[in-house]
Amino acid sequence: MGMSDAAAPTPKIPRPISREWMFRAAAHYLERYASTEANLRRVLERKVLRRARARGEEPEAFAEMIGETVGRFVELKLLDDRSFAESKLASLRRRGTSLRQSAAKLAEKGVDRETVAAVMAGDETDEEEAARRLAKRRRLGPHRLRERAERRDRDVAALMRAGFSYGHAAAAIDREIEEGE
Repeated sequence: MGMSDAAAPTPKIPRPISREWMFRAAAHYLERYASTEANLRRVLERKVLRRARARGEEPEAFAEMIGETVGRFVELKLLDDRSFAESKLASLRRRGTSLRQSAAKLAEKGVDRETVAAVMAGDETDEEEAARRLAKRRRLGPHRLRERAERRDRDVAALMRAGFSYGHAAAAIDREIEEGE
C-alpha cells in the first residue's frame, strides 16, 4: 500500500491567539535575545501573522493586544531601549564597527534618533582604535600575511566602506604592529 492511497494529512490548526500565548511568545523571545520595543513588536507581528493566517483570521485584529504585550514588558523593565542601545553599541565598537555604521545598526533595530544620539555621545571608543580592531579582525593591512603593499589601497577602501574616514582607515592600514599585540 503506497502513500498515494492514504488521504493527505490535514494541516493542524493552531490554538487561538490569546493574551497568555502572546505574553509567553514575547517572554520566550526575550529570554534568548536582547531587543528593543520596535523589534519585539515586529517579532510579535510576524508570529501573529503566521498564526492568524493558519486560522483564517485577520492579523490586524490583534494589533492592540501586541501593543499591550510590549507595554507590559516595558513596565516590567524587561524591555529598555536605552540599556539595549548602550550594550549593543559597546559590543559593536569592541568588534571595530565605525560610529556611522553603529548608529545605522541601532536605528535598524528600532532605537529612536534621540536615544541613538544620547548613547553615541557617551561612547568613549576612539574611532582610530575601532578601525585598528576591524583591520585585525578582517586581517587587513599590518595583519595581512603577504602582498601587504600591493593590497594597501584595497584595504583602506574596505575600512572606508565600513564607515571610517580616510584618515582613520589609512592610519589603521599603514601602521606597524608593536610587540605584544
